[in-house]
Amino acid sequence: MSPFNKTTPSISKYANIQSVSNWTIVYFNQRVQNDVMAMPAGVLADYLRLCDAMTLFGADLRMPHSKALGDGLFELRPKGREGIGRVFYCAQQVRTIVVLHSFVKKTQDTPDREMRVARQRLKEVQHG
Repeated sequence: MSPFNKTTPSISKYANIQSVSNWTIVYFNQRVQNDVMAMPAGVLADYLRLCDAMTLFGADLRMPHSKALGDGLFELRPKGREGIGRVFYCAQQVRTIVVLHSFVKKTQDTPDREMRVARQRLKEVQHG
């Protein structure tokens, strides 16, 4: 058997991990999905690219693509010509990523209101 016929594992350029299996991305509710899909075209395109990476490699992306905010809350950081988006999500043990909240940044800092919404939804997901 030729050594060139071996399949090599898929290595992520987004995270320091190999592809282990596919993850599923779900939305907290229909409104969250609508809000995400209504982001400006360039930001949405980057979000969808990052989602592709997460479905292959899981929720553990690294900066500058994603940032851990503590207590199981993560921030996906899509960018486009039109601006910068933020998409809050959490991971569940059944290889599921739950998108909790999103917004397009208008200031340098993340507004407290946006963070409160994400943390409240995280609690709802974690505690039923």
